[in-house]
Amino acid sequence: MIEGKKVIVVLPSYNASKTLEQTYNEIPLNIVDDIILVDDKSNDNTLDIANKLNIKNIILHNKNTGYGGSQKTCYNKALELGADIIVMLHPDYQYTPKLITAMVSIIANNVYQVVLASRILGNGARKGGMPLYKYITNRFLTVFQNILINQNLSEYHSGYRAFSAEVLKSINYNNNSNDFVFDNQIIVQIFSKSYEIGELTCPTRYFDDASSIDFLNSLKYGFGVMKVSFQYLFHKMGIIKSKLFL
Repeated sequence: MIEGKKVIVVLPSYNASKTLEQTYNEIPLNIVDDIILVDDKSNDNTLDIANKLNIKNIILHNKNTGYGGSQKTCYNKALELGADIIVMLHPDYQYTPKLITAMVSIIANNVYQVVLASRILGNGARKGGMPLYKYITNRFLTVFQNILINQNLSEYHSGYRAFSAEVLKSINYNNNSNDFVFDNQIIVQIFSKSYEIGELTCPTRYFDDASSIDFLNSLKYGFGVMKVSFQYLFHKMGIIKSKLFL
């Protein structure tokens, strides 16, 4: 615990056997009360590695539900276990678990209710090997969203986040997509409830075993981000109400 708050780290996993142990070994277990791993029907031995590490809460999907579907299972289980703070960490070792203490401290001390680890603050993205086309797309979509939803985040696309339970309980994330755009939908939902989001600069690593969506899925995600932004704008203006923000 930290400041009397129960901390749970969730690991939405798919074919993460090569990096799971390395990721797990850097999680600060002195403040983390529980770890939940959701295996989204991996084709490798992710489950074997998780059992070897004695991760207590392992959930195996009988069929692949997608990245967003895995997160839904993660958050539902974390709230069921009474988490006060939930950290979503990719088990592919692209993001350092060493930032968990800082992210959790911000929430535990009531500075922000949500914290994103941003690859764009500083020079972490390009130094860590983010492809130029992904960097340019990241910047374009972020500027686009900041204008449409009247915010000022450095990026909306980091997969490393920490939430207070209060925030997750206040939004209907189970209505979101099971695909990659889930990440973006949940951020816009949080803003729709008037919560502020804090950011920390985060180094990142692009390497062969780190997960990365392909070009076609990236394109689909980009259009999804634009759609979410317009849904929020039209909902706020009262033109078309969206179930995402009800």
